Amino acid sequence: MQKKLVAANIGMKFGMSHIEGALQYGAEIGAICDSDAENLRFAGERYSIPPQRWHTDYRDILNDDAIDIVTVAVPDQLHKQLSCDLLRAGKNVLCEKPLALTREDLMAIINAADASAGKFMVGQICRFTPAFEKAKELIDAGTLGEIYFAESEYAHDYMDLVDTWRADPLRHGVIGGGCHAVDLLRWLVGDPQEVFAYGTHKLLPGVAYDDATVAVMKFGDNVMGKVFVSTGCKRDYTMRTVLYGTKGTLICDNTSPTMTLFTTDETGHTQPAETVAVEVNNHNAAREFAVFADAVLNDKPVATDAREGARTVAVCLAIIESSQTGKPVAPDYNF
Repeated sequence: MQKKLVAANIGMKFGMSHIEGALQYGAEIGAICDSDAENLRFAGERYSIPPQRWHTDYRDILNDDAIDIVTVAVPDQLHKQLSCDLLRAGKNVLCEKPLALTREDLMAIINAADASAGKFMVGQICRFTPAFEKAKELIDAGTLGEIYFAESEYAHDYMDLVDTWRADPLRHGVIGGGCHAVDLLRWLVGDPQEVFAYGTHKLLPGVAYDDATVAVMKFGDNVMGKVFVSTGCKRDYTMRTVLYGTKGTLICDNTSPTMTLFTTDETGHTQPAETVAVEVNNHNAAREFAVFADAVLNDKPVATDAREGARTVAVCLAIIESSQTGKPVAPDYNF
């Protein structure tokens, strides 16, 4: 009989989706933690978690031997400290994206993960979004032929979300939100060899960084790419993604119940568009938790480990550098 996992969740705003993911999997919630007592009370009562399992200090979880998996869903600036402390305590850690905001913090987490008995996973949630999973399936099956151009966007109006931690200059929109689109293209197409980017700032007066950035990317095998990030756009949230191949084209996003697929016949002529139904689940925390739980219980490698999370941030840092210098930049994947 397989062991029933016990999970702890740190950060009760965004972290509540992780509680739901763990519960859907069938795990027990052994602890919840938030520095804000009201957030903690709200989550505890909502999910019927006994008050003795509520904590305002994450260090209470470090030596709790009953806890198998800890989810870190706190502001990005705190990922390094919490992740490293938990890893040093031997915990299995699922950390929200982006992994960290600087190369120094990325390396600190990687070193802690290398030295830890616990497993570490970065929550690159787009890899568990049904439409994007289907896109990966179609690419791997050869349905689209050879990909020659891929684009994705992170369009999300932060007007009512810009608070102290999101306004931090280190949390540039390309890292904080755009990392979704960057990681998605890395997963679907591969690592970009070079990026060239432009940025502008017309939408969010409360932040110092550009609130719209476009990056052109050069991949291997003569593949081109583009990522557009706007954290002040005036539209509904979307991650519209288009994949162009020699045998077909796929248009999809993470909030629509359908995707559009174009394929060709044996003569190479484009056939009428096919509408493909997909589940809408743009934060599939249950699937994410299940994959990590499988790795923990069965000692499997984690696909989005610390180095994989760092490589995504490395591309984001290269995009920001290019937009600031006006020069092409090769991402530094040396971790």
